[in-house]
Amino acid sequence: MSDNPKILVADDERDFTAALQVTLEGEGYRVITVSNRVQAQEAALAEWPDMVIVGTIMPRGDAFLLYQWLKGTPALSDLPILVIDARPEKRLLKGWRREEGLQMETEDFLAKPIEPRSLLPRIANLVAKATKDKAARKIRVLVVDDHAIIRDGIRAVLSLQGDVQVVGEAVDGRDALDKALQLSPDVVLMDIVMPVMNGLEATKQICKECKNTQVLILSQYDDEENVLASNQAGALGFIPKKSASSHLLAGIRSVSHGKRFVHSLNV
Repeated sequence: MSDNPKILVADDERDFTAALQVTLEGEGYRVITVSNRVQAQEAALAEWPDMVIVGTIMPRGDAFLLYQWLKGTPALSDLPILVIDARPEKRLLKGWRREEGLQMETEDFLAKPIEPRSLLPRIANLVAKATKDKAARKIRVLVVDDHAIIRDGIRAVLSLQGDVQVVGEAVDGRDALDKALQLSPDVVLMDIVMPVMNGLEATKQICKECKNTQVLILSQYDDEENVLASNQAGALGFIPKKSASSHLLAGIRSVSHGKRFVHSLNV
């Protein structure tokens, strides 16, 4: 997979979008283009871009709704956003309203007409800042176990790590799915045997619905069957609870970077 920065462009003016895409790709950026708010939200969750360019999209007001959604989604709230408003003659039809602009805290705000090449220095600065911020960002972890004493113990261990942050706890699989959708953690630390919904079913649902979240199974049942079932459910890692003290942190850090981590005494 390429490490080149990825930029999401939301704009419904095809000529501008095409010219911008050619310019950015010529500089080595990976570009995803969409033409409306719903497509932009889906692409942001699926692609995890390094920055977002919000251009003109219809109906009027949807650009601001997209901006609000990006800022209100935990996994995306730190993304730099470059807003490009409509041309003066089209501003009443598809431009930003004054009250919307007053509520905005974007990194840059421009207006059409604008040459795509003139955007390159601004984009390079925003992407560089995003890359630096991402490197310093803590790994957001959701702890899932039906035993409070285990959750408390894991939270205590993780609280001592400078690069890890526990963003929530869940008491069963259904609760885990709800919290994952709400909090967008980087890693879900998941038990298998729980009431309401077991950890394997919850893992399937989280992997399906939370594209930027990885699941690390932490279970006392470390037989080959459970390791295989965890893998088939979509989990990226597996650690027996009896080995957690020595392998938990390595597992969290590995899966947060998309690397598989399996430690089982029986496999």
